[in-house]
Amino acid sequence: MASTYLSRTPASAGSRTTWTFSAWIKRANTSTTGHQIFDCSPTPGTDESKIYFYNDFLYWKQEVGGGGADGYLVTNRKFRDVSAWYHIVCQWNTTDATDSERMKIWINGVQETSFSTNNLPDQNRESFINSANAHYIGSAQGTGSNFDGQMTHVHFIDGTAYDADTFGETDATTGIWKPKTTPSVTYGTNGFFLKFENSGAFGTDSSGNGNTFTVNGTMTQTIDTPSNVFATFNALNEQSSISYSNGNTTFTNSSSANRMAFSNLGVTKGKYYAEIKVGAISNYMRIGIADISKYIPVTNAYLTNISNSANYSNDGVIFIGSSSQGTFSTFTTNDIVNIALDMDNGYVYFGKNGTWQNSGDPTSGGSGTGGFAISNYLTETYCFGLSSFDGGTDNVANANFGNGYFGTTAVSSAENPDDGIGIFEYAVPTGYKALCTKSINAQEYD
Repeated sequence: MASTYLSRTPASAGSRTTWTFSAWIKRANTSTTGHQIFDCSPTPGTDESKIYFYNDFLYWKQEVGGGGADGYLVTNRKFRDVSAWYHIVCQWNTTDATDSERMKIWINGVQETSFSTNNLPDQNRESFINSANAHYIGSAQGTGSNFDGQMTHVHFIDGTAYDADTFGETDATTGIWKPKTTPSVTYGTNGFFLKFENSGAFGTDSSGNGNTFTVNGTMTQTIDTPSNVFATFNALNEQSSISYSNGNTTFTNSSSANRMAFSNLGVTKGKYYAEIKVGAISNYMRIGIADISKYIPVTNAYLTNISNSANYSNDGVIFIGSSSQGTFSTFTTNDIVNIALDMDNGYVYFGKNGTWQNSGDPTSGGSGTGGFAISNYLTETYCFGLSSFDGGTDNVANANFGNGYFGTTAVSSAENPDDGIGIFEYAVPTGYKALCTKSINAQEYD
């Protein structure tokens, strides 16, 4: 949602003393700029109500007349995990006679109690949220500080104060906090429920109220959910002159030096498939796998510097570590590199646009037909990765770890692994899965 947001102006005010906001949120970066979640600020800096991240802390601010914050919470806890979904519930209930009950936050089902700023509102203080002014999701008044990441199951309740367990629950098997897909709530006049399930109308309200939001910009739908997290590039790898976008699935290197990117999920067993589409190459790009324990984000490093690695270079050479295994088809802009990682038998297979190089057969098991043996696979954790060198024009790579997109473009053929989880451009070899938490759990703990 980095350049996209939702907006709606209610026809009339609802309860400005009692309301609840609930949303599942996955951040894409940890930059110092504000990342707006929910905002209604008729006069920014003077009259404002907003929930947002800043310097990785969660802020919730209500200010009236520019005279200082009358209701202001800032967490001591930082929210820096860009691979995780956070369930955030904010409850505003200024009718309560007890000041500590008037403004409450829950994160993943647990009430937040440690704040660096803890200014509680006066009794019966009215918020601008739920007034008849413009409301924004993912932006500050539509003018900036846009949220960069993903959101799902966004609820707003007009007139009732609900706790977090109204919207989420602990999974009895995994112990993980998960959404209640149909919570039992009374939405009230201005209440809404945004599922983002209709790719042609992301602002559709599913509460029954018809309080649909306007979509500003272009939104991209994802199958990454709080119940099943798909891999992305690890945005915490913050080497100079590289950037991540499109939910950290697009890597851009603007440095005339070697730079690397790695998936934020790794595996120790099982079989996994991924696709990397080349957006631009101005010198070289190497795409493959690496033992994550060997990776150190140093300047001017590339994939072949890692001893436990394998990669397929755009000049057609396939390497194990720094040792060439032969030359095969070259690849360039708009080509898709296929990677099949078999951690059960210790082989990796490389393909170009659906054709496996070296006459590879990823389903060959222990014989490793056409595959390339990887080191220490029984004891190490491997992830997908790439390195590139900018020779004058930015190098760009778009990863599809099963989410079904290259950047903002959906795959055209929609091939699925045999467990049905994940969407790819090319046929997935039998037995191989998408790199996501459900498929990892099924293979790591079978």
